[in-house]
Amino acid sequence: MRTNTVLWIIQGLLAGLFLLAGGMKLVLPVEATQQGGMALPGSLLRFIGVAEVCGSVGLILPWALRIRPVLTPLAAAGLVIIMLGATVITVLGGQVAGALFPAVVGTLCAAVAYRRSLLLYVA
Repeated sequence: MRTNTVLWIIQGLLAGLFLLAGGMKLVLPVEATQQGGMALPGSLLRFIGVAEVCGSVGLILPWALRIRPVLTPLAAAGLVIIMLGATVITVLGGQVAGALFPAVVGTLCAAVAYRRSLLLYVA
């Protein structure tokens, strides 16, 4: 498969994941999201939810519509920061094996940010 096709597949999966995760943080009561691990303030959880939803939109729309495509790698880089924080919080909560998922998702976001930023200069 071509690099662009693989990137679109990864971006679509990541956008769906972050849209679902961010939407859950926005819709569910704060008490429902505090189960297990470290407890975060409700306002921080809402902020992370908004950032994840915006990041999921930013992964797809700018590049697809060719309107400010530089925003797609920036959205992916922002999601890398969120996933780095999620990995650290998970490890500090005592779930070292559970930190593997956010670490892998963050790595995929970093790959999208890197490859899309390279494609900006080729196109």
